[in-house]
Amino acid sequence: MPIAALLLIIVACGSSKPVAGRYEIPVTSSTMPEVYLERMGYTVSFNPKTNIPNWVAWELNAEKLIERESRSDKFLPDPDIDERRAITTDEYKGSGWDRGHMCPAGDNRWHWRAMDQSFYMTNICPQHHNLNRGDWKELEEACRRWAAVEPVYIVCGPILYKTPKYGYIGQKHKIRVPDAFFKVVLTGMESGRPRAIGFIYKNEAGNYKRDKYVNSIDEVERITSLDFFPALPDRIEQAVEAKYNLADWP
Repeated sequence: MPIAALLLIIVACGSSKPVAGRYEIPVTSSTMPEVYLERMGYTVSFNPKTNIPNWVAWELNAEKLIERESRSDKFLPDPDIDERRAITTDEYKGSGWDRGHMCPAGDNRWHWRAMDQSFYMTNICPQHHNLNRGDWKELEEACRRWAAVEPVYIVCGPILYKTPKYGYIGQKHKIRVPDAFFKVVLTGMESGRPRAIGFIYKNEAGNYKRDKYVNSIDEVERITSLDFFPALPDRIEQAVEAKYNLADWP
């Protein structure tokens, strides 16, 4: 994607706003530094202070579940970040943390460019190995099952405590290690039965059922200071964000 076609904005406060027809794009807190980038398979609000995303958002549907490409596994510095500031995979070496995808590679096998861009370091957070390969991966797989039935709109990202539990990694740049992660999912817009659900995962080992992590969207908004699914009509947004039913998400 040419640079001219990208929305790239570095600001002292959040710049993302509701986008008509783009249910997945949240409103960023006015206090969050932000580099806003549109990719082929996702949108990212990258924080140049913490060197990890504020959030990553995308739509997933049955068409995007068609696997046309193999997994890349080539982590790349983001070409639209100044090379003097761009995070490289070397910053993670010896850190003990996985390079955890926010928008997973498995959601981007429908096009080679989408696959390559999913490995940009602006889509990556330091993540506990057991979480990355375990319960977080299982939620990614669940999202693909839901998307096979009806399009889903997903936002995920790190949760940072005021007092960092894990601190920072990196040799050339300081990369904040998240204390936890959130993921929120909306579906049912095509069927006329909209519903949404939220999840919060501590950045640590664990092997639990999904009900251990489930939350309402309102609760995830309270914790993250983000406004999810603002493009929804107010009446629908209020209804789907206040409650959830895990039985609706097999």
